[in-house]
Amino acid sequence: TMLQMGAARNTPVIATQPGWLEVRLALRPNESTAWIKAAGIALSSDPYRLVLNLATRHLQVYDANRLIGEFPAGIGTPTDPTPTGNYFIAFKAPSLGSGYGAFELATSDHSDAITDFGGGSDAITAIHGPIDAQADAEIGTTGAQISHGCIRLHFSDLDQLSNIPMGTPLTVVAS
Repeated sequence: TMLQMGAARNTPVIATQPGWLEVRLALRPNESTAWIKAAGIALSSDPYRLVLNLATRHLQVYDANRLIGEFPAGIGTPTDPTPTGNYFIAFKAPSLGSGYGAFELATSDHSDAITDFGGGSDAITAIHGPIDAQADAEIGTTGAQISHGCIRLHFSDLDQLSNIPMGTPLTVVAS
């Protein structure tokens, strides 16, 4: 179940009590949650979920618990790892440039190794394109440890995520 916050924001509801909803937040520390009043909140269902397996370096896409896609991914290096845990797609952002693909999916996951990225922005984990041809080749079919924590995909694989709703759960597992 997802909570709609404004016209374009959704966040997963992870627990309920009479009159209250526990929701995930896109804030530090990672996996932050808060209890909010349920009155006046619109709830909806999202059949999708994403799972990034750091051991296999693949991103899996599920629709109603059915695997519909599995993509090799560029993940964080040992010094800048992609943090494990339970997150969600916070928002869809315009591309930062041609190497990033047509769009980026910003997640609620924040780097544990980097607090500032690009001179002033928080180091969030985003799903985007490979950055350049060399990284695209390194991702290949097996994935690679090449990012500062972001999840890099081939452009054709990223394009398949264009309809993933905001609020979709993302689980990052070590194995």
